Amino acid sequence: MYMKSIHAATLAAAFTSPKDLDVNDPASIRSVASTLAYGTMALYSGNVTNTPETIAVFPPPHYWWQAGAAWGAMLDYSHYTGDSSYDKVISQALLSQVGPKFDFMVPLHYGSEGNDDQAFWSFAILNAAERNFPQPDDTIPPWLDIASNIWNSMVVRWNTSSCGGGLAWQIFESNPNGMNYKNSVSNGGFFQMSARLARATGNNTYLDWAQKVWDWSEKVGFIDENYNVYDGADSSDNCAKVNKLSFSYAQGIYMYGAAVLYNYTNGDKTWGDRAAGLLKGADSYFSPYPNATNIMFEHACEPYEVCNTDMKSFKGYLSRFMWATTRMMPSTLPRVQTLLNASAIAAGKACSGGQNGTVCGQKWYVGGFDGVTGLGQQMTALETVQGLLSQEAIPPFKAGDIKHIKSVDGQDDSPVTTKPATAPATPTPTPTPTKRTNSAGSISANWRWAVLALSSVLALGYP
Repeated sequence: MYMKSIHAATLAAAFTSPKDLDVNDPASIRSVASTLAYGTMALYSGNVTNTPETIAVFPPPHYWWQAGAAWGAMLDYSHYTGDSSYDKVISQALLSQVGPKFDFMVPLHYGSEGNDDQAFWSFAILNAAERNFPQPDDTIPPWLDIASNIWNSMVVRWNTSSCGGGLAWQIFESNPNGMNYKNSVSNGGFFQMSARLARATGNNTYLDWAQKVWDWSEKVGFIDENYNVYDGADSSDNCAKVNKLSFSYAQGIYMYGAAVLYNYTNGDKTWGDRAAGLLKGADSYFSPYPNATNIMFEHACEPYEVCNTDMKSFKGYLSRFMWATTRMMPSTLPRVQTLLNASAIAAGKACSGGQNGTVCGQKWYVGGFDGVTGLGQQMTALETVQGLLSQEAIPPFKAGDIKHIKSVDGQDDSPVTTKPATAPATPTPTPTPTKRTNSAGSISANWRWAVLALSSVLALGYP
């Protein structure tokens, strides 16, 4: 368990129960965010065990990608609250996973690494770069260079042999569960990366690719005319039939990418309309019942009790990217606040379990703790609550402002020493079950996924 005595003392001195969150009081928000961050880090022990197999990752059933998402959430925590208690642990975790080519291709995790997994780690790296988060290790490139390396490793996987382009869900033929499936999160992740790198570097090659990925996503049907974002399509039939399953994180990933491009292009109306459309499309993830107005839920699975471990974290990424969108496109702020203020209050009430009354449950619309706990539940509440402070924080730096910072105020910011998780020199990857346990080509054959697909269609208002 991650422990920091000074931080624990701070919590005790300024504690506000999550269920008592006051969204109009920055001190209350910081206190609740601190409690939620502590609860998230209490699930992590890699900095104690400090081995290649455990560093940076969270215990099963959490996959490698979700660890990247968690460190992204903790970077948000540090930035929004100003609490640097976890910064060295964050830095240690990120640097341990860079891989032999500094592109987050990590042999130890090949068995579960897909394009979307790599993209989620890139979001964290871009967070670090855009905030000048210290990177003290001289043997590893700056954050922005690492992000570019990730992009370079992904762009060569753009495959025009089917569907007119797109990235497959998976990377390795040895992990075939998803090689014939092109999904919105992999492609949306690459779109957002391209948008953010364009803004961070001023290099319009990234802008061109962002436009290319968007155009392809629309053409193939992943984004419809109402800006609903669907899960993907089977490339074995040339993406002839889009899987209408939809999840909140895909909506948020494309939304923030469009908002970044609105900012980078100095208010281009096309990108503004797209970002606004995606925000409007996100309405399907709020207000599940008349007595739960503006409260977020995962419409494909929460009401039907079929969310898996990954899905229980998805709401947090929609919250993250909605709050981030407001910094790139301020006109979105009133609507985002309407939705996420209510959701933050509901999330706080859901985080009222456990011995200390601060453990988070899954469903925010039940008015309290539902007993379904885990890393995803902690992160979703954390991202939603800490984003309430986003307007006070410095917005992401862009080209010319991003620097390679090694320390803060001359202090020693060296992370805890650890060896990168690179595995033996001649690794033999062993495929492991990936984020969806069924073959992408047989989604309809699995009752669970059939229920999810049906629920998404109903939530989006299809007959």
